[in-house]
Amino acid sequence: RTSLVIILPMRLALVVPLLLLLGPSTTAVGFALASSSSSSSSSSSSCPSSETMSDEASSLPRWDLSRFGFPSPHSADLDDHVARTDAMSEAFRKTYEGNLESKLLDAVIEYEKIGVRRTTVGSYLSLSYDVALNDDALKKRKGAISERQSRSYGDHLSWFELDLAAMDDETLQGQYDATKDEQGGGLMKYKAYVDEVRRQRPHNLEKGVERALTVRSPYVGTRPLVSFVDRELSLMRFALPDAADGEEVNMEVLLSRLSSSKDAPFRAAALKSLNDGLGGAMVRISALSLSAVAGSWHVENAERKYASVRSRRNLGNNVPDEVVDSLLRGVREAGVPLCKRYYALKKRILSSTQGLETFRWSDRNAPIDIPSSSSSDGEEKKEDDKISWDAAVEMVERGYRKFSPAMAEMFLDQVREKRIDVPPVDAKKGGAYCAGVVPGLGPFQLLNFDGTKRDVATLAHESGHGCHDILAYDQGYLQYHPPLTLAETASIFGEMIVFRDLLDLASGPGERLSLLMSKIDDVINSVVRQCSFDYFEELAHGARERGELSAEELDGFWTRAVNEYYGVAGDEGGDSPFDSYEDISHLWAYVPHFHHVPFYVYSYAFADLVVGALYGSFLSKPEGFEDRLLDLLRAGGTKDFAEALGPFGLRPDDPEFWAEALGAHLGGLVDEAEELARELGYAP
Repeated sequence: RTSLVIILPMRLALVVPLLLLLGPSTTAVGFALASSSSSSSSSSSSCPSSETMSDEASSLPRWDLSRFGFPSPHSADLDDHVARTDAMSEAFRKTYEGNLESKLLDAVIEYEKIGVRRTTVGSYLSLSYDVALNDDALKKRKGAISERQSRSYGDHLSWFELDLAAMDDETLQGQYDATKDEQGGGLMKYKAYVDEVRRQRPHNLEKGVERALTVRSPYVGTRPLVSFVDRELSLMRFALPDAADGEEVNMEVLLSRLSSSKDAPFRAAALKSLNDGLGGAMVRISALSLSAVAGSWHVENAERKYASVRSRRNLGNNVPDEVVDSLLRGVREAGVPLCKRYYALKKRILSSTQGLETFRWSDRNAPIDIPSSSSSDGEEKKEDDKISWDAAVEMVERGYRKFSPAMAEMFLDQVREKRIDVPPVDAKKGGAYCAGVVPGLGPFQLLNFDGTKRDVATLAHESGHGCHDILAYDQGYLQYHPPLTLAETASIFGEMIVFRDLLDLASGPGERLSLLMSKIDDVINSVVRQCSFDYFEELAHGARERGELSAEELDGFWTRAVNEYYGVAGDEGGDSPFDSYEDISHLWAYVPHFHHVPFYVYSYAFADLVVGALYGSFLSKPEGFEDRLLDLLRAGGTKDFAEALGPFGLRPDDPEFWAEALGAHLGGLVDEAEELARELGYAP
């Protein structure tokens, strides 16, 4: 629980579209520390200087952080804010410790106020740093604030949730009864939060131990290593294939070019550039960090008596172990065959349209080059033309509006209010995220927009998170954030409605097939691939119990996970549609989830399949669906997945749900693509 208070200003959401590129988003999580961050004295409160940006990137919008009310990350106003919060925290302990039996409601209200203040300053500093990772003064400031807030939390706040969790049921019920009112207020207003805290009771340690863990975490925990990995990845440069002047680019740009290129030799060279670049010092640094994270996870699991390696994450998601087990089993049994079937189709199409002779891993997300009908001005439409930022905003707004005018306006507000940092510039955190921050102040989005179709999907995805935050803010700071199993609902649904809108507007079967293939890439990467990530983590964490992990060992686990979920490559005598897995061995080294949130990744598969089922419900019963979905989003963290999905007739706790959802969602898309491919002569 202590870690949630320190780490939760950013929505724990890894953008699915960016997982499409070579696997995961490079650093797609907004794991900003509420107790850390800052910006150099030369940085403004809006965004860093654009001196090093290209002309194109410098014209793209940057977020405006002035609404936080701090002139700069180094301002005295910020120090005053932290000092006042520290004083409130000390007074909180003196007033309420030992008195929760009679003052629990007042304590929860005050605790929430303090949490808002802590997260406000932490989010401001984190957002500032995430667009200036090369700023050493900012990094130092960030660390100093993190250390101060950790000490304050450990000394004055960590006791609260421990005592709340330990309170006997009779006393708690007495507090509910004593504060009850007819409007559903009083302590009952916070019941979801109270229940969440009390679920941790069997796993809490003694107060002194919990305090020590909190206070020491900025210095000796895994956080410094993980932050170092993030920073080093953001500063890496990679050779761009075929660049006459030896041009080097950051990882976001390399991944974007790789995913959008229709030139197979270029894609293969780009993948080699990435894998070789990671294979130097970076893979050893990542191995050191992941070994520390896995070791810490193992020790805490044992000390806190969690039943299995995923139980700690599952409890935080409020999902029983058996539901997650059935999800993973369903994807392995039903998803892997669908995955192989799809890539066999893609291999045939690429062979016909691009003359592809060897289907490599670098071709996995290759765009399909099918001639499409002309654009409105009579010129042939080129699928690889870059999409402008304004056009991307128009696409997302149009798709949202067809489903929900309310969500469309929320999206446009995020654009108009400069809540989105758009360009893919150097020294900026990779990937994408949406930071909910606190009610009334957020949300903020970080993107690395390079004008591809997947960047449009990313915008739709992260904007869905933003809409979810806005709708749930009425639940208050302690309860607006949904469990991770529902946190991706609005984001993936946002992607789906924009995709379906673009599909409806397709000019012919060629463009329709191209869009479908791209969407299937997305679904496989967010379902099958994420479960392969989970399997990699299972292998790594299991091995960590036997000793420190090496880069070579992790390379082997990565290859094993690929073989399990995609089949053994043809050049190894296997049954996979892929002829070669050359140049993939080090790609695990840039997956941020493994370091920041162990065993998080299955949440993507969970969410994508749930949203597929929700979309099926929408198609079969559209009347009243918008209101039901918005009600689900407004609930924030006050409902678990079973209660939230009940009105839609969905039962993810049914062991058969996942295989059936895969067949309907992914299977339905593959069926549609195969039919179009036959119509166009690309499939028998």
